[in-house]
Amino acid sequence: MSTTNHTTIKRTLPVTGMTCAACASSVESMLSHTDGVLNASVNFASNSVLVEYQKGTDPKSLQRAVQSIGYDLIIDEDNAKEAQHDAQLAHYKSVKHRTLWSALLTLPIFFIGMFAMDWDPGKWISLILSIPVLFIFGKSYFISAWKNAKHRKANMDTLVALSTGIAFLFSVFNTLHPSYWLERGLVPHVYYEAATVIITFITLGKWLEEKAKSNTSSAIKKLMGLQPNTVFLVEGNNEREVPIKEVKAGDIIKVKPGMKVPLDGEVISGDSYVDESMITGEPIPVLKQKSSEVFAGTVNQKGSFEFRAIKVGSETLLAQIIEMVEQAQGSKAPVQKLVDRVAAIFVPTVISIAAVTFAVWIIFGGDDAFTHALLTSITVLVIACPCALGLATPTAIMVGVGKGADNQILIRNAESLELGHKVDTVVLDKTGTITEGKPSISGLYWKKRKNVQALNSILLAMESKSEHPLAEAIVRELTNDGVSQSNLKSFESITGKGVEATTELDEKYYVGNKKLLLLNEVLISKEIEEIAHKWSQEAQTVVYFSNHQEVLGLIGISDRVKKTSKSAVQQLKGRGIEVHLLTGDNLETAQAVARSVGIEHYKGEVLPADKARYIKELQANNQTVAMIGDGINDSQALAQADVSIAMATGSDIAMDVAKITLMSSDLESVPKALNLSKKTVLGIRQNLFWAFIYNIIGIPLAAGILYPLNGFLLNPMIAGAAMAFSSVSVVLNSLRLRAAKL
Repeated sequence: MSTTNHTTIKRTLPVTGMTCAACASSVESMLSHTDGVLNASVNFASNSVLVEYQKGTDPKSLQRAVQSIGYDLIIDEDNAKEAQHDAQLAHYKSVKHRTLWSALLTLPIFFIGMFAMDWDPGKWISLILSIPVLFIFGKSYFISAWKNAKHRKANMDTLVALSTGIAFLFSVFNTLHPSYWLERGLVPHVYYEAATVIITFITLGKWLEEKAKSNTSSAIKKLMGLQPNTVFLVEGNNEREVPIKEVKAGDIIKVKPGMKVPLDGEVISGDSYVDESMITGEPIPVLKQKSSEVFAGTVNQKGSFEFRAIKVGSETLLAQIIEMVEQAQGSKAPVQKLVDRVAAIFVPTVISIAAVTFAVWIIFGGDDAFTHALLTSITVLVIACPCALGLATPTAIMVGVGKGADNQILIRNAESLELGHKVDTVVLDKTGTITEGKPSISGLYWKKRKNVQALNSILLAMESKSEHPLAEAIVRELTNDGVSQSNLKSFESITGKGVEATTELDEKYYVGNKKLLLLNEVLISKEIEEIAHKWSQEAQTVVYFSNHQEVLGLIGISDRVKKTSKSAVQQLKGRGIEVHLLTGDNLETAQAVARSVGIEHYKGEVLPADKARYIKELQANNQTVAMIGDGINDSQALAQADVSIAMATGSDIAMDVAKITLMSSDLESVPKALNLSKKTVLGIRQNLFWAFIYNIIGIPLAAGILYPLNGFLLNPMIAGAAMAFSSVSVVLNSLRLRAAKL
């Protein structure tokens, strides 16, 4: 998936061959220093890089740069997803295969090392069995360490290769030349079990990690699964099934009952109800007739129709949703940038600590100084793994973004997900956000109850011929109620006032504003006046319906407040959040809507620039502001806000500017989004705490800090197991968010 502006291209590219957070840092560093690249952000958890480069830059140059340090980029945009999936599947199978074989060969080595350490033939058996564990099933660690060393870089594989390699060589020396130690009164211990168990535990950890990581991107897979692979292409009177990749804009597609709509387009024949809940969150299927818009991924019900493809490939709404989720999962939270800097210096620091540990033991270690120096330095190298640190943030972000997508909350970047929990002020637009965004009948009053059906028929006939924007709301409501039209003898539109008509019985009727009635000297009773005034105070537009003598009825029209708006505002206020309403509508309307949903802070007749200025003033008071809007007029304010949320039912521009998009028109998704942020950030903090505390406790223990007190030394084998468990525990803690209730 890629996005393009006038000068740069932004693409999310799969990366293969990464084994730890330091690998991700190496790939990011290499790409960032490649000619033409403006920005590169690698996500270890999703095995991808979000790279922005100048137009004219050959993607193959990016691939060559990454290949030079032992990794690879998949740059074929058409097959990137399949290629990455195949590469990940092959890698998963390879890790599983290596784990099982390593474990099988390590088991006898472990038993010999634990229970028959003085059995001389056991040392030779262990030597023979450990060679394939280290140099066949564990060779990737040594290859990666060597490639990084050539570029003066170090990663987790450097630690594994150094620790296991030194332990193996030391053991081989002791097996071949035991007399060297015996002459010095020391037992020639071997550590084949430590070296092989370390490889086995780390590979096991990677197997579990790969399995867990594959679950974090399930939201993307679900979204991608919404689009069918083939379509029924209509050519004249013929119809044939073709791969979706072959469809071009302008082609005619047939959608049969129960099928998914494959692309975005416009219905040209047939009709059916389509389930659009994946886009809108609304469970009720929508009627699709000629000229109706249809969207990829939505599900057709019982009818069938043909539509003209308008948007194909990466242009469809579904493809854009997938891209938004992908970019969010690949983007980095501010805290992750700090973690990356730590990971980049972590390995060299650990190697230095291991060297200092070795030196201290050699100087102060007494009789077994060299043996203890060797063992403790190896254990320091093994236990200090940057993987848990590197996975802490991206796995939580990925699961959080996926959880949001499952709840029709699309998060476009990680920063908004991290900032959401800090929001203390929410600014709401009115039209389309708190209200439904279209005029509808909100009040209907008849002076007399008799002949109402006949009067409704006359009203519908008159408004059907009217071109006034409010007439559409009346027609829609009466048609939905099953009202049929009367026949009219004559009809006339009076600009700025309303319409008049004569029925077949030569009765004259008027529909319009008060000016129309006064012009025609129609009687307006006191009762009618009072109701009209009351409705006006409630921000309803009053339409009068009369005959040539008196007003027969009133129609109140307004942009109705959504059913869930009041509940959403109450939920926000219950969280201690200050809620504001801004609208370009008049102050009376702003006041009426604000009062109906329980908002104390409101402002009417606000221009787009005024909205942005209002938010700036709130920010100047150290308030963290979330702006929720749906129109082009909200885009400036959305850009200014700390957290910007757009309703997907609004304009494309608002969605482009906003960092979070609510696919449902339900305002209750806002507290859900903020709650998701809170839970995600809590997960990140828990992950970072455990990753840091693990190293803070583990490294001193590995260095032998307790030895002078109680003679305790950490076994390298236990260190390897603990290191593997730390990475898996971070991923599993992140995955807990999937079950959380928002």
